[in-house]
Amino acid sequence: MNFHLTPATEGLRSRLFHIIFESDTPGAKAFDIALIVAILVSVAVILLGSIEIYAERYGDIFFYTEWVLTLLFSIELLVRIYCLERPLLYLKSFYGIVDLIAILPTWLVLLVPGAHALVIVRLLRVLRIFRIFRLMAFVGEANLLIDALKRSLHQILLFFFSILMVVTLFAALMYTIESPEAGFTSIPMSMYWAIVSMTTVGYGDIVPATPLGKAITMVLMLLGYSIIAVPTGIFSAQVIRSIREDRHSEETCPGCGHEQHDKRARYCMRCGTWLDEDSEDPRKKDEEKQDED
Repeated sequence: MNFHLTPATEGLRSRLFHIIFESDTPGAKAFDIALIVAILVSVAVILLGSIEIYAERYGDIFFYTEWVLTLLFSIELLVRIYCLERPLLYLKSFYGIVDLIAILPTWLVLLVPGAHALVIVRLLRVLRIFRIFRLMAFVGEANLLIDALKRSLHQILLFFFSILMVVTLFAALMYTIESPEAGFTSIPMSMYWAIVSMTTVGYGDIVPATPLGKAITMVLMLLGYSIIAVPTGIFSAQVIRSIREDRHSEETCPGCGHEQHDKRARYCMRCGTWLDEDSEDPRKKDEEKQDED
């Protein structure tokens, strides 16, 4: 984000920009840490306010604290817009949208009762901690996982629909065997039972009463144990593949045809051939110099 945003002018707006959008000075770090503390306090107020006993005792404190924080966050957003040359660019960015959404619920509660709980979205603003504590290197690792998820999407979807078919078949079977008194009042309700049984959660609100139904339940639970690790294996295989591709290039050695060299490799690990075909092998220059000498 910082690579595209620029301060509006020199002077006060420029100084505010470096404090608010940068993190390489003591003042900027202090501002960011204070902002994260305020965000965490705001989220804690929302969480505690949803507990009846705390809401009864400290409801007024929660109310005024939330409004004070909302005013501070609103002022902060206005200052961010004020010190930018192109404020719309920031408002269209991820952090800009989150900052805007973070203050809207408290103001919306004046018009829409019940919107106050949406303030929990402020927790997303804590993502700024990656910039403050120089943790952006972990973003690359996150991209690797996202890439693995994209690659395994088709296999996971196929697995999901296969499981859905199995669940539907077992649900229809149990709906036929068991009575409504046991909880199997419809096929969708039986599908709920089948999913709970297959994942071995076992809430116990719907339980088969017949011996045949119990036998089918045992089969379904054992089947769940057998296939529950399948999506994990698919995803793990794609993660390994992404790691290999991230570390190795697809370039083939022109000398021996060996593949999967390290991206930083300059020579083939097998035959020693120069890999960069767009540039000349520096060893040739050395050989030419030796021949001239």
